[in-house]
Amino acid sequence: MQAAKPLFDYPKYWAECFGPAPFLPMSRSEMDQLGWDSCDIIIVTGDAYVDHPSFGMAIIGRLLEAQGFRVGIIAQPNWQSKDDFMKLGEPNLFFGVAAGNMDSMINRYTADKKIRSDDAYTPGGLAGKRPDRASLVYSQRCKEAYSHVPVVLGGIEASLRRIAHYDYWQDKVRRSILMDATADILLYGNAERAVVEIAQRLAYGQKIEDISDIRGTAFIRRDTPTDWFELDSTRIDRPGRVDKIINPYVNTQDTAACAIEQEKSAVEDPNEAKVVQLLSHPRLERDRTVIRLPSFEKVRNDPVLYAHANRVLHLETNPGNARALVQKHGDVDVWFNPPPIPMTTEEMDYVFGMPYARVPHPAYGKEKIPAYDMIRFSVNIMRGCFGGCTFCSITEHEGRIIQNRSHESIIREIEEMRDKVPGFTGVVSDLGGPTANMYRIACKDPEIEKHCRKPSCVFPGICENLNTDHSSLIELYRKARALPGVKKILIASGLRYDLAVESPEYVKELVTHHVGGYLKIAPEHTERGPLDKMMKPGIGSYDTFKRMFEKYSKEAGKEQYLIPYFIAAHPGTTDEDMMNLALWLKRNGFRADQVQAFYPSPMATATAMYHSGKNPLRKVTYKSDGVEIVKSEQQRRLHKAFLRYHDPKGWPLLREALERMGRADLIGNGKHQLIPTYQPKADEYQSARRKNSTPAGSKKVGGAGKPAGGRILTQHTGLPPRGSDGSKPWDKREQAKAAAEARLQEQKRGGGKGAAGKKKPRPVAPR
Repeated sequence: MQAAKPLFDYPKYWAECFGPAPFLPMSRSEMDQLGWDSCDIIIVTGDAYVDHPSFGMAIIGRLLEAQGFRVGIIAQPNWQSKDDFMKLGEPNLFFGVAAGNMDSMINRYTADKKIRSDDAYTPGGLAGKRPDRASLVYSQRCKEAYSHVPVVLGGIEASLRRIAHYDYWQDKVRRSILMDATADILLYGNAERAVVEIAQRLAYGQKIEDISDIRGTAFIRRDTPTDWFELDSTRIDRPGRVDKIINPYVNTQDTAACAIEQEKSAVEDPNEAKVVQLLSHPRLERDRTVIRLPSFEKVRNDPVLYAHANRVLHLETNPGNARALVQKHGDVDVWFNPPPIPMTTEEMDYVFGMPYARVPHPAYGKEKIPAYDMIRFSVNIMRGCFGGCTFCSITEHEGRIIQNRSHESIIREIEEMRDKVPGFTGVVSDLGGPTANMYRIACKDPEIEKHCRKPSCVFPGICENLNTDHSSLIELYRKARALPGVKKILIASGLRYDLAVESPEYVKELVTHHVGGYLKIAPEHTERGPLDKMMKPGIGSYDTFKRMFEKYSKEAGKEQYLIPYFIAAHPGTTDEDMMNLALWLKRNGFRADQVQAFYPSPMATATAMYHSGKNPLRKVTYKSDGVEIVKSEQQRRLHKAFLRYHDPKGWPLLREALERMGRADLIGNGKHQLIPTYQPKADEYQSARRKNSTPAGSKKVGGAGKPAGGRILTQHTGLPPRGSDGSKPWDKREQAKAAAEARLQEQKRGGGKGAAGKKKPRPVAPR
């Protein structure tokens, strides 16, 4: 494989003379205003076009523009015909196709396979603006529009479906998306290097079918090149026993004799001459070794082989030592080059330093795009995650080596946001990324990192070679807080609390300055069985962090809350595990309004567990231990009911389950019991979500004071429940201020004491 060439070292394409566009054009009229007669590259995306570095089409589009190419955007086209795909004309080089920032199936369907009523990446939050399996549909329409124009497939949907993968919605193994999409090449992971290299080569006249040596790409070929060493994946991780060859002269009807022959080992004659066969050693030539995975046809019909292929795939994800993979589909091979080389800090600064407008395209007018509203005042400081949580796709997509921006680049973006983005009030909603606190954390030795094949740096414990120093992140927080016009820096990205406790100084800095009343963290479960299948730390790490959080909150004089998130129905979870989690929740006063059920996303390790019943975190064989799987709708509902133990709707299901489990002692009205014996009528209770929401037409007012006894937190609001008047508990200073203002207003209205200095009688509400 070729060495990584810096992104900014390529010669610029001739169209650089046009300069950067205010927005990448979405119509021919915009192209005319820019003086373009055609686009060199057209990006087709399932998201609305927001010119912000949190949106994939903006990053790739601006990066290619910086290389001198003219880039157009076709956002959320009408996929019923090819017409919308022709509105910018024929691209000179290629179509770039992506489903959007989310897999289109996850975007449209819930974990219960119900259609969602909204789409955060669409103006107005409207659902139905993109097709199911958008990457496939868009690619096919591009080929219908201009059959000879190359189609380059990318984005998270394509990245996680590049191999034969289990599809939750069809409950079957589907073949690589490349086989169905009619695309010419697929880019996976961080695609900046690959897309720039492809654009440059096509601009110099190379054919797309001849491009086969770029890291982070997948493509179809007929056979393995002659100068490559092919290694069967079963030689790395043999999925089952291979029977010994039986002596051909033994009577095969004599089963006893056959058994004796099978137990024999080969007997060597020390005096016998042997032929020495010299073979090239695959470890000595990793860059010319390809691992052949079981074919699509095999993994489709054999769940154990599917789990085996998933395990091998995840073993080959470190860019420092990963080998190419190949998987046969019918009479052709789908070839996967090793993952892309991570970007350097200088390259990250280059990518995030493009002239983004940081707002949606003007074509959307005043329509709100919910996803943009969530991130418009946030700053991405890094990429990647070395946590390796089996249910998450971040590591598979962005890699486990952290790619960091410099302090200067991040501070510059905050200043641009302050000066350019409408509505900025001085509050930065997040400084983070896939995680809040992996910034500049890496292996102590680059050579060890290069050769490591562990799926996680923090499971089952924090690796001794991992540098957990948070000092650079603390310094960044302090620099950002000191900027003129910045009032508050909040941290909203997921906090890796098992890392945070390694740096008490960081926890103190975070709790003192960067928590907006509550902090969301994700222990995911309390029981060791499911936690091991998730590759998450034990609940003891949460308890340690909770003590530190409460200590530093008290020292800062702040009333702040931890909001833990949990997953129901994850592989490896039994009914007893969920019961114990529910008891923990009740003991600790937590009531979860919104429940997250396990969602089998393509290519995730937990999805392989879900489909196969095997554990790919260990060697997979036909006889290896199985994994408890929650598949039936009834059991999934039960696990969610345990998480929402306080909801009367789930009590009948829980009573039946507890009696079946021999735990009827948990049914009763005592504090130590989980659910009561009585069942209120449906019209006598309402959901906790409705109870905690502000009544329609009411105003949010302060002065409610602290929540009365048993401070119960909710996952829906992330805050203690509102008072009966719809008010929120504020901190003490704000409560005192609100009370003083209320007294002042009362006095202005003639309230308070009367002329004689006596208190007016309090009006009595009618009964």
